[in-house]
Amino acid sequence: MSTFDDPFDSDRRLARSGCACGGHGSQAEHDNAAGLQCPPVEDMRSAEQHYEDVVASAVMRAIFPAEAGRRAFLKSVGAATALAAVSQFFPLETATEVFAETGPIEKKALKIGFIPITCATPIIMAQPMGFYAKHGLDVEAIKTAGWAVIRDKTLNKEYDAAHMLSPMPLAITLGVGSKPIPYTMPAVENINGQAITLSIKHKDRRDPKSWKGFKFAVPFDYSMHNYLLRYYVAEHGIDPDVDIQIRAVPPPEMVANLRADNIDGFLAPDPVNQRAVYDGVGFIHLLSKEIWDRHPCCAFAASQEFVAGAPNTYAALLKSIIDATAFAAKPENRKQIAEAIAPANYLNQPVTVVEQVLTGTFADGLGNVRTVPDRIDFDPFPWQSFAVWIMTQMKRWGQIKGDVDYKSVAEQVFLATDTARLMREAGLAPPATTSKSLVVMGKTFDPAAPEEYVKSFAIRRV
Repeated sequence: MSTFDDPFDSDRRLARSGCACGGHGSQAEHDNAAGLQCPPVEDMRSAEQHYEDVVASAVMRAIFPAEAGRRAFLKSVGAATALAAVSQFFPLETATEVFAETGPIEKKALKIGFIPITCATPIIMAQPMGFYAKHGLDVEAIKTAGWAVIRDKTLNKEYDAAHMLSPMPLAITLGVGSKPIPYTMPAVENINGQAITLSIKHKDRRDPKSWKGFKFAVPFDYSMHNYLLRYYVAEHGIDPDVDIQIRAVPPPEMVANLRADNIDGFLAPDPVNQRAVYDGVGFIHLLSKEIWDRHPCCAFAASQEFVAGAPNTYAALLKSIIDATAFAAKPENRKQIAEAIAPANYLNQPVTVVEQVLTGTFADGLGNVRTVPDRIDFDPFPWQSFAVWIMTQMKRWGQIKGDVDYKSVAEQVFLATDTARLMREAGLAPPATTSKSLVVMGKTFDPAAPEEYVKSFAIRRV
């Protein structure tokens, strides 16, 4: 039985707010609404209230081990009276404080690898802006050359945790591209934040059907960039494995490759796209949000071994990331963040380039200044339907073969429960569910029917 199913807890909610969800004046009003307008109970409760309920429920179980006796007592005196009576002989407030405290941090000095892109904003800014220190951590954020290096250094335990592309923990867990090691992704670093950029010489070739023979770069084989580029061109009748070339290029090297005419374009994270415009070598053809609005991009990831072996360190680290994400989610903070992460030891970019990305007011390389406030946004919730969609694309393009237990893997890797709790503590409002339908280029994805989705595509490898 969970805390929120306990009869003492439910009666306290009724006494406190008039109905079981807390969103109506009476239980009758709640029943008439059929629960359709009920805000999630957990969303309305502070962390302190949550801990108080846990402690109170435990005390009531100790006094009345039998559920029937517990319910009878509560029914006769009411939840509020019961709580007052129990508080007289048991120090609920003290117990709540003790319960709410996490244990000592097992390891304060940590190394976290990151790639110098705006997708890593919460992980990067948490160092210079003090979010790690706030939670008792001494974190060294280490700029790293590419995603394969990030993966290998994390697997070799040179890094305690890492900025990863959101598909990478899934690939590592499934053993795609490396031996299978259980990995977790408790927080999405950013949503949106990518674009298709083409060489300035192709400014009159905006129709993807004319791209046969083009050479494109993406950051990594197991990336949203790869899957979104493949999805986009395939929807225009271009087979990404036959009609064009797609190669993995580290983001810091992409603009130089575009300038040298080694590639025709890329689907890349920012600030790579904006830097190509700034340098006059490319133009932004399409923002990734125009393919799938509010799609995941990068993530904070750690091995299950780290999570289990240092749970208090993990909790403090995740709190730091989510606090930083909550700060980054506010548009009024974006210029301050740009100044903090632009320097050489982080992004090594002109502040104006980073500002254009984070604020969403930017030059597109075609003579226009666009305003797209959510060109990049920050929402840490790891929707498990995101994971299922990613795995369908892995399956579609032959990266994984055979049967896939989509739901089980998604639940194992995308740790939505931990994130939801800490989001509430940071003042964010997590969703009440962990899965939802998605729309990518006008096509609806039902996470409950992944195999049907894979088979619905005319261009695929399976």
